[in-house]
Amino acid sequence: MAAAKTERLLNLVICLLAASRYLTKDQIRRAVPGYSDSDEAFERMFERDKEELRQLGIPVETAPVDRFFDDEIGYRIQRSSYELPEIRLEADEAAVLGLAARVWQQRSLAQSASDALLKLRAAGVETDDVSLVGIEPRVNASEPAFGPLWEAVRDRRPVTFDYRAAGAVDVVRRHLEPWGIVSWHGRWYVTGHDRDRGAVRSFRLSRVVGDVRPAGEAGSVEKPPDADIRAMVADAYGPEPAAVQEATLRIRSGAAYPLRRRAQSVLSEEDGWDLVVRRFFGTESLAEYLASFGPDVVVLDPPELRDAVVRQLRAGAGVTVDA
Repeated sequence: MAAAKTERLLNLVICLLAASRYLTKDQIRRAVPGYSDSDEAFERMFERDKEELRQLGIPVETAPVDRFFDDEIGYRIQRSSYELPEIRLEADEAAVLGLAARVWQQRSLAQSASDALLKLRAAGVETDDVSLVGIEPRVNASEPAFGPLWEAVRDRRPVTFDYRAAGAVDVVRRHLEPWGIVSWHGRWYVTGHDRDRGAVRSFRLSRVVGDVRPAGEAGSVEKPPDADIRAMVADAYGPEPAAVQEATLRIRSGAAYPLRRRAQSVLSEEDGWDLVVRRFFGTESLAEYLASFGPDVVVLDPPELRDAVVRQLRAGAGVTVDA
């Protein structure tokens, strides 16, 4: 779905959910950005948007705007129909949602939502004092590079950034024509035409060092129509073809729930740590994952995995070790 359409649908949900009464099409048209000035085009767009929201399970209700006259139909989303029932979560499930909250944040849509509500109030429509958390799924990943790279993809603008490859200490300046951003096995990647290599390349966002800077005009990047971004990332960062191994880890109590969920065994110790055994395939890929947990995870065995984690941590800290 195009970014402009996604934003229009989200603003429409915000508009209909925040309204304290049924809104006419004219009020919706003035409050929600993105609709055409043409009456005929607006009717087509609004009807499609309304049906798409209903197909997504969002209950767009209709009723006469004036209860004494049924000549004008209004639209609204009732909070009681939209809100989820009370949810009870286990500790590990809550931890997963906590991680997800770091990815799906409000702030990217805060301005658009505020603009829509201001337009409603300016038109004389009262709005409920509702929390918009949960209806603003604009991605805001924890990596600082996500925002500017997403904007570059949206604007079709080339960029340049410094990049540290896996296991490397030095950073290298890269020039990229970005085609898309993909989440692959819990990590974010940007894919596009690498001007330095003259070929398609994928880059992991957490390895981008420093600022992402524009390197050309908006609209100058052309994504091939048959480009499958997810397949490109899978080819570059798929699982390593290695034999199954077992890793023995010490994990701080109450930490690293994703590791525990896939563990073969978890044994609690008395010193505030747990002994965890889990299977894995690729040493380097698991080492990079374990390093992301910092001091909460210690590798006991096998030695090559422990050494790989140490290399990842030293590379992340910019420490050079002589052979």
